[in-house]
Amino acid sequence: MRRSMLILAAFLLVAPATALSAGEKIFTPDTIHSRIGFSARTLFEVEGNFGKYTTDISGDPDTLENAKVRVEIEVASINTENKTRDRHLESPEFFDAAKYPRIVFTSSKVWKQNAQVMVEGTLDMHGVKKDVTLAFEPAFGKNGAGADTWSYEGSLKINRNDWGVGSGSIAAQIGLKDTVELNLQLVGFFHEKESAKPVPAKVPAKKHKKAA
Repeated sequence: MRRSMLILAAFLLVAPATALSAGEKIFTPDTIHSRIGFSARTLFEVEGNFGKYTTDISGDPDTLENAKVRVEIEVASINTENKTRDRHLESPEFFDAAKYPRIVFTSSKVWKQNAQVMVEGTLDMHGVKKDVTLAFEPAFGKNGAGADTWSYEGSLKINRNDWGVGSGSIAAQIGLKDTVELNLQLVGFFHEKESAKPVPAKVPAKKHKKAA
């Protein structure tokens, strides 16, 4: 009898977790290990990244059911380890960060193709929207703290002229190649959509006693 009660108690503890696992999950990026980068060529290769971005990624990481991806990148966070070059890239000759402050990718379809995760969607950059398809290599494991961690690595070659980036720059016409490669590495954690993150309680201010 006691053994049956223990089994029942164990089942009741496990059952809610099983039910939750079937729900839609939200992806929270590990910003230390995630990277939205790119490489372009002049007389030599120039690598860079965008340091500020937000993600809105949801779905089931195993089945990709109801998977949705939206990434917003702040153009002014571009970093090529050269401030003069970065300011030039932010200028109207290239990204025109003042007029087009964000690059936005919004998915329309996510599916598995062999071992890869395919994401099709619209890349809105420099006032131009075009459809692209990215292929990601997924991986799952534990991080150093023992937490379940997912990673997705992918790359995509685009023609910057299709979005009008650098098309009006004489310097770009002379020395910059048309093809730019995007290099993406998203590392992070999935958690249940229904489970709200706890909000830190506000500590009431201490009331000072009036001096007698």
